[in-house]
Amino acid sequence: MRGGLAGSVPVIVSRDNALFKSLRKLAQNRRERKKTGQALLDGEHLIAAYAEQVGLPHMLIVSDSGQSRVEIRSLLEKLPFVPLTLMSDSLFQEIAPVESPTGILAQIAIPQLPVVEKIHFAVFLEALQDPGNLGSILRSAAAAGAEVAYLSTGCADAWSPRVLRGGMGAHFHLPIREGVELLEAAEKFAGNVVVTSLQAEADLYDLDLAGPVAFVIGNEGAGVSPALQQAATQQVRIPMPGAMESLNAAAAAAICFFERVRQTRGSGRSRES
Repeated sequence: MRGGLAGSVPVIVSRDNALFKSLRKLAQNRRERKKTGQALLDGEHLIAAYAEQVGLPHMLIVSDSGQSRVEIRSLLEKLPFVPLTLMSDSLFQEIAPVESPTGILAQIAIPQLPVVEKIHFAVFLEALQDPGNLGSILRSAAAAGAEVAYLSTGCADAWSPRVLRGGMGAHFHLPIREGVELLEAAEKFAGNVVVTSLQAEADLYDLDLAGPVAFVIGNEGAGVSPALQQAATQQVRIPMPGAMESLNAAAAAAICFFERVRQTRGSGRSRES
């Protein structure tokens, strides 16, 4: 592995190091990520997915203890032309997004994947604030074949380390647009705009989802705003025969997304249709 990270590989051991300060800003500051158009990826899985789907990272950062991990050694061998920096464990811990760091980070350019001209399946996310929820929803949306995710102002940063970790690579398949005016997007969408509501009379499983559809997922506590509910073309409920009154936003979203998959499977109406 590049001589065991020895020789010419830079080693960061001081908090006064300019690169360390820059990486810490990327890890902790949404404004810095937006200003630079860059983000940090944690772990071999995300880094490998980015390299496969988007391109080479700007830089790889490996912790002192991470040098010995077989998975990290293998990944570095596959990315021999990416600049590499070694960092002490204590400093690495400060920029790592999890309590038990994997031992490798990548500094990347945030990709702007193109959006298809004729959208058949969109996701509107309004003021989702929990990074875990947002990452999980993006992962489900990408898995279900969504063609774009529109995020309103007030949503968690899609490119924060925790959301990226929850997305498990969804960010590199699904075009994501942040700061979108969802009311305007709903009015322009050429298809059904569907909102789930506990008070709705229509059943999700009775709704025809074969045509163009946009699912609206609202804030974890407040739900979808009244204005966006009114802009929707259809309000539906998810049947819950059990004792619970509601579902987690990520669970509700996944149910909606994959009901569309079920209805369109084998119908010839896909992302390419």
